[in-house]
Amino acid sequence: MSDDKRAVPEDVSCDKATIKMLHVAQDRGEETIFDRAVKMKQCNIGTEGICCKVCSQGPCRLPLTKAIKEGTEPDNRKGLCGATPETVVARNLIRQIAAGCASHSDHGRGVVETFRAMAYGEAKDYTIKDEIKLREVAGFFGVATTVKQGDDETPRDKWEIAREVADLALGQWGQQQGELIYLKRAPQATYDRWTKTGVKPRGIDREVVEIMHRTHMGVDQDYRNLLKQGARCSLGNGWAGSMMATDIQDIMFGTPYPNTGTINLGVLSHNKVNIIVHGHDPLLSEMIVAAVHTPDMIEYAKGVGAEGYLVAGMCCTANEILVRHGMPIAGDYLQQELAVVTGAVEAMVVDVQCVMENLANISECYHTKFITTMPIAKCFSGKNTVHIEFEEHHALDVAKKIVKEAADNFKNRDQSKVCIPSETNRMVVGFSTEAIKYHLGGTFRGSFVPLNDNIINGRIRGICGVVGCNNARAEHDEVHLALIKELIRNDVIVLTTGCSAMACGKAGLLTPEAAAVYAGPGLAEVCETVGIPPVLHMGSCLDNSRILTAATEVVKAGGLGKELADLPAAGAAPGWMSEKAVGIGQYFVTSGVYVMLGIPLAIYGSPVVVKHLEEDMEELYGGRWDYDPDPVSGARKILAHIDAKRKALGIDQARERVLMDMADRQKIEAA
Repeated sequence: MSDDKRAVPEDVSCDKATIKMLHVAQDRGEETIFDRAVKMKQCNIGTEGICCKVCSQGPCRLPLTKAIKEGTEPDNRKGLCGATPETVVARNLIRQIAAGCASHSDHGRGVVETFRAMAYGEAKDYTIKDEIKLREVAGFFGVATTVKQGDDETPRDKWEIAREVADLALGQWGQQQGELIYLKRAPQATYDRWTKTGVKPRGIDREVVEIMHRTHMGVDQDYRNLLKQGARCSLGNGWAGSMMATDIQDIMFGTPYPNTGTINLGVLSHNKVNIIVHGHDPLLSEMIVAAVHTPDMIEYAKGVGAEGYLVAGMCCTANEILVRHGMPIAGDYLQQELAVVTGAVEAMVVDVQCVMENLANISECYHTKFITTMPIAKCFSGKNTVHIEFEEHHALDVAKKIVKEAADNFKNRDQSKVCIPSETNRMVVGFSTEAIKYHLGGTFRGSFVPLNDNIINGRIRGICGVVGCNNARAEHDEVHLALIKELIRNDVIVLTTGCSAMACGKAGLLTPEAAAVYAGPGLAEVCETVGIPPVLHMGSCLDNSRILTAATEVVKAGGLGKELADLPAAGAAPGWMSEKAVGIGQYFVTSGVYVMLGIPLAIYGSPVVVKHLEEDMEELYGGRWDYDPDPVSGARKILAHIDAKRKALGIDQARERVLMDMADRQKIEAA
């Protein structure tokens, strides 16, 4: 690499371990995503969403000129078929929504299929770890959890319940008519809004397929109708595919409750077999964790001269094993290549989503085995790439095969290339909706009422879900941290998932002690009293559905409106990168949430579509999109939105900070 084509480590990341390892990679002549981002410039037309490739007559490019922007020239842009910028931008956007929703929902399908195989005795390495959650989920599906015996009701067998739930859940993907069962979990007023606007999804797969049909050449050409289908599809993901996946993962692997963990590249071991599990699907990673604790695998590690195993997560697989087992996180999306550059990773085991193809190439520079495991996610490369297919019916056996592959590679580690940075941070994680309810209300009377009380009395200004990926076009971690620090400094409690949560962990924001350092006086007081951090780690990006269920609990607790759109709450994705984030953002907007982005959607080539997304959608769904590349400025727009919602609820005036009883809350709600 020539010097002028390299990233400057100190300019592209605020994380010390990342900066150190970027210098190591560059000194060794190894290229990473940070360097490629410098070399490859973005396409201006593509970033504005005005390049149409849906037929072979194109691509048709419809650049937005300065004269059109200023109104001195009419907007007569058209593709060969006559497609306007509005049609082109809307088509491109909802295709992103379809891809993002398909990714999370297909993950969910795999989870439900494995759950069903377990329930029918075909996947014996899995079990039910949270029977309480199973019975709760059964209620959502209308499955009986008790059986009548004379005058008494006795609990129904858990495996019978599981089989019935599994069959009903799996049917949600292929359902063609009616509406998805989980939509009824939303507040009634939110559900009624979906009914009025006609966006209730009929089946998860049906809405994705319909987007692909509508966006074919010569089908739907009304941008409003196209974007309506995007809204419908997004709800099928947020309130069904993703939400069911989270619920059933909790049933199989345990609902997360607060525990501690460590994060950053410094978690890797000099003396153990280092296995990184990377991707998003916990079906495999849970088995890897189980396998390394079996006596035969422990002995196997000793046999190759290692002290044992260090299983560390990367990306959202990391969050899955962290929140349930306290297993360490090696890093986030932008750190995956750098983990290999440490020279200490025996195996990079990947499943699906956010896996860079360059992992195969950079593994060739080291002894690292790059192990793909899913039939839909293979990578063709050199001698270090291995495919060991995961099969849920023999899950533990496959996991042990992978662990042995890693252990056998321990002897090939080149000590002269080993460079493990020292940086790690402690964090408190695992704040599921159930865990938040427990922390706020206690064992016997878990409740969101204390949270509502503190929002009403002004200690807490509002709530913001800050989620999403890292993006090599923005400063690594800093875009998340700047926005979140500004929010908590102004007494907004933050719920976080995915790579955003990892940024917070590396910066020390995920500990109760952080409240005294970073939070405003009201939020700090609440955090100190309850014993929670000012930023609550809720899980992986799939688990954004937990934010929806937590917000629904806030509405149910009373005093803060009747629908999600009434809450002094917002969402943000300051460094989003993947199509999944577009699907997530849209299901939050369609649920009534104001969503702030730090990376623009590809829509700004059509001012008409921009207006629809950033203004008109609020009239339709109660939520809308917004964009600000400056994270502090974006945070202040979020604060202004929260303040407007507080004013609409009549809680904008300074109040004496006292607990309010139900009568007080009902008076506010009636007003």
